[in-house]
Amino acid sequence: MEIQLQIIWLFLLAIPVACIAWTVTHGEVFREPREYCVKRSLKGKTLLERKFFYLFTCEYCFSHYVTILMLLITGYKLVMSDWSGYLIAGFSLVWISNIYMSLFALIRQDISKCKIEIKEIGSKMNEEGAVDEGLPLSKHGPLL
Repeated sequence: MEIQLQIIWLFLLAIPVACIAWTVTHGEVFREPREYCVKRSLKGKTLLERKFFYLFTCEYCFSHYVTILMLLITGYKLVMSDWSGYLIAGFSLVWISNIYMSLFALIRQDISKCKIEIKEIGSKMNEEGAVDEGLPLSKHGPLL
């Protein structure tokens, strides 16, 4: 496989790795199992038990295991065609997928910040009597 195609596959395969790792470690669907893992990672009796359950609460840690699964499914190798291609591909996939997750986290943080600012502006406008001026309302305050 040509290097250009390998690089394209690297960026494409990192998407499902990031998606799965983020969903398991942050998604509402997995909240109960994650809370159980957090509790076991903090209160486990042995170091091995604590570390094992911690893996399911950390997107960076969990992305390594998702990457291994992805490499087993696809057989993707990067740069080299022997076993070292799997190592290079694995660490590269983890790195790119964590960049994706970091960008996603920043975007979510910015969206949350904007929602808070919108609510504050809506509250301020309500206090100043914007409602009396006949502006349409949403659940966040007057629509501008």
